[in-house]
Amino acid sequence: MNAHNAILVPGGGVREGGELPLWVKRRFDRVVEIFKGEHVITLSAGTLLKPPPLDDRGFPIFESVAGAQYLISKGIPTKKILVETCSYDTIGNGFFARTIHVDTRGFRKLLIITSEFHMPRTENIFKWVFSLPPISLRYELDFETVSDVGMDEKALKTRKLAEKANLAKFTITKSRIHTLEELHKWLFTKHDAYSMSIRPPQFKISENLLKTY
Repeated sequence: MNAHNAILVPGGGVREGGELPLWVKRRFDRVVEIFKGEHVITLSAGTLLKPPPLDDRGFPIFESVAGAQYLISKGIPTKKILVETCSYDTIGNGFFARTIHVDTRGFRKLLIITSEFHMPRTENIFKWVFSLPPISLRYELDFETVSDVGMDEKALKTRKLAEKANLAKFTITKSRIHTLEELHKWLFTKHDAYSMSIRPPQFKISENLLKTY
């Protein structure tokens, strides 16, 4: 019997041709190592920080689709892979994972795998999203970290600082949102990535930080 109903893997960037960065491959390699027939939910359309790469037909390459293709190349059955192509940040990862796949399929025991640099914020966000009422299932969330070894040291240091700052911002945000409906309203009226009432921001970020997306 599987310990989990589904394994969730947040996106972490995609390169030209659908190539995954080292740290993202490491997340999916861990999925391959522990896979026992549960569903795998690959998360994320992309990021607001840079445009997506395009395939040879000119269509955008979604991070979650590139991740799914990587898993298939490693032998994970296609029928066990569920993609999510709506989210552009970690809060979106959690919200759309829950509303599109987890609640719909009745998944209760979840394992979330991500990189060491990304885990503190990921764990805080996912625990929060899956605690928001109404709750029809009693979720059990586990988290597993994969190593950051091999990443550019300057880029990693910059990303860790950004993660710390974003976690602090998230702590303020979550104090104002107490239900899934309120989160939906906030995402689609206040969030840069999802609201039609907010003009998408023109981010100015360092090259080091951009390397980690």
